[in-house]
Amino acid sequence: MGRHANERGEAFPRAPTQAEWDVMGPEERARVVESLPDEVTDAELAMPEGDLHYYAKAETRDALLGYFGRQKRKVYIGSELPIYYPGERRFAPDLLVVLDAEPHKRGKWMVSKEGKGLDWVMEVHVGGDRKKDAEYNVERYARLGIPEYFIYDRSKEALLGYRLATPDARTYTPVMPRQGRFDSQTLGLELEVVDEKLRLWAGDELLLESAELLEQMQGMMEQVQRRADEAERRLAEEARRREDAERRLAELEARLGQRPPH
Repeated sequence: MGRHANERGEAFPRAPTQAEWDVMGPEERARVVESLPDEVTDAELAMPEGDLHYYAKAETRDALLGYFGRQKRKVYIGSELPIYYPGERRFAPDLLVVLDAEPHKRGKWMVSKEGKGLDWVMEVHVGGDRKKDAEYNVERYARLGIPEYFIYDRSKEALLGYRLATPDARTYTPVMPRQGRFDSQTLGLELEVVDEKLRLWAGDELLLESAELLEQMQGMMEQVQRRADEAERRLAEEARRREDAERRLAELEARLGQRPPH
């Protein structure tokens, strides 16, 4: 645990303030980064909420990874990663996105070291007290300057969105849906809850998860195979018809050859 956390006498470690970080040398910075844990305690996390909570995070992350991978854009997408803002109590959001960041694996995100904060956060609420996600985090994430924050409320199968109106704003403005879809300016996507599932859209394109893409490809391969089988069947039928025609022609020529001359 870093000395900066201990000096404050707190139960949970914090990253140094930006002013403290700025005056450190490379070796001291490395020691501080190393000292910050790569996990958070049970006391800092919400109670486990089962499959509804897990799959909402995992499926959305999977769809985002596929989309930005196809876009060939450097984007870091994490889940329940410890986040250390300068001088702030750490937190671990359900899902986070940092644009134009190296996508390599991390144990934590330290803003001072990475050089930037989070761009997009989503929390998934299933049961219990909504105050943490719907009140405290709305204030906190805005104060930290996170441009967009979404809450997927699985107890109501509803979505809430918040956005900083300007880069300097530190209070969120609610994102209002249009025909059921919420526009994420940060991601360049639209979000919608359909049939108890969070869906992402890039214009008219529905972003599919890996399992859905695999199922789609298998369906296409099966269709191609059916067409190949049908083509082979037609070729075999044509060959049979040609053989029948040649056989009948040969029989006709044979009968004509057997007739006596006039």
